[in-house]
Amino acid sequence: MKKKLLSILVCPLCKGPLLHQARKKQLVCEKDKLAYPIRNGIPILLDADAVKISKN
Repeated sequence: MKKKLLSILVCPLCKGPLLHQARKKQLVCEKDKLAYPIRNGIPILLDADAVKISKN
């Protein structure tokens, strides 16, 4: 993904920053512990498609 696009994307729930995980093809919100998928180069920022993640 382009750096400019990444700099303006925020979590749709808390409006916080998203971390790009290129290998996993996802954007992660550490505050909400949600991962949003990137499909065909397009970030899918919908609650229904988000996956809950756990940080140990």
